[in-house]
Amino acid sequence: MKVLVIGSGGREHALAWKLSESPVVSKVYVAPGNPGMENVAELVSINEADLKGLSTFAQEQAIDLTVVGPEVPLLAGIVNVFQEAGLRVFGPTKEAALIEGSKSFAKEFMQRYQIPSGSYFVTTDFDEAVTHVKQQGAPIVIKADGLAAGKGVTVAFSEEEAIAALSDILKDSKFGDAGAQVVIEEYLEGEELSLMAFVHGDTVVPMVGAQDHKRAFDGDKGPNTGGMGAYSPVPQFDQADIDQAVREVLQPAASGMVKDGRSFTGILYAGLMMTGAGPRVIEFNARFGDPEAQVVLPRLESDLAVVLLDLLSGETPDLTWSDDAVLGVVAASKGYPGPYEKGKQLGMLPDAAYLFIAGADRKNGGYVTAGGRVLLAAEKASTLEEAQAAVYQKLEQLDDRHVFYRKDIGDRAIKRI
Repeated sequence: MKVLVIGSGGREHALAWKLSESPVVSKVYVAPGNPGMENVAELVSINEADLKGLSTFAQEQAIDLTVVGPEVPLLAGIVNVFQEAGLRVFGPTKEAALIEGSKSFAKEFMQRYQIPSGSYFVTTDFDEAVTHVKQQGAPIVIKADGLAAGKGVTVAFSEEEAIAALSDILKDSKFGDAGAQVVIEEYLEGEELSLMAFVHGDTVVPMVGAQDHKRAFDGDKGPNTGGMGAYSPVPQFDQADIDQAVREVLQPAASGMVKDGRSFTGILYAGLMMTGAGPRVIEFNARFGDPEAQVVLPRLESDLAVVLLDLLSGETPDLTWSDDAVLGVVAASKGYPGPYEKGKQLGMLPDAAYLFIAGADRKNGGYVTAGGRVLLAAEKASTLEEAQAAVYQKLEQLDDRHVFYRKDIGDRAIKRI
């Protein structure tokens, strides 16, 4: 069958690669994709925001299955458009994707369905927000309510830092409409776990866990990013912890969406803080995490295309996972997540077992930087320590004059810190 992947980042590269491996898939298209994907898919120069153009292409090419990668087209209603055209598409509707599109909606939803999360306060008023911060004290978490590409969150360890974040969002409109209101959340103590599941209505099929590294620099320093690296499995948590998170978070969320008339089909991502009192939800996403997809999909031994088709037809797929560990490290343009220059020559790319291109373009026979997160290199090995050693050895091949990467991805699991 013919498959269309929508998106252009490292997550979409991983999806296109995994789908291209399927014996039931004859052709993979990616719209718009990036030049790094050309070995696994045919690029289609239609922007992911052009919902009608994408739908027309899928109809003209008789696409059998469309998989939507990023959150922006999901919130814009791409699944609704495809469904109205009678096309088979994997992803949540605009109504269901709101679980990611509005943090205040997600918090209210969790409260209604007794899904464990931190306490919160929502406001559009700067002075009211400052008063709340002063009442609660630090540490405290400040979030822009809408989509901000992973950058609209500040974990403030002082009241001054919290107030500066509020000023950025509400006074300076740093995140535009996404910051029309803020969500101020309780700071949760613990260790993070990214847990994703294939969902169709009440059916929840969990994946293996992963851990993302959000901060830009080593030692979890610097501003929040979209993610600087990830690994799977997460040995800090056992199967009982995963099962508890599925039972208390993912299953109630899927069932709650059905009850609300927003039945969810797609990838439901729970960003969890594993506290002493059990899992607490930090955020929900309505799609694969990036970079979590790039370390989880290489461990999936089942045919991804068949898994998605089974779900859409109402069956519960049985997933098989590799016992090996996968660890991936993001190389980002210098300056990211702030301003950065594009068009910088990358030179030789690392010959890692898995190399997923995100923000890079081809020029004069080589690659140049074209985005904040440029690429992710990953290795698979029998242990995380071996995978970590292998990927950092490969990254030494990368000319780092214009890019940087964290040197400590996976250290927490390997007990170095």
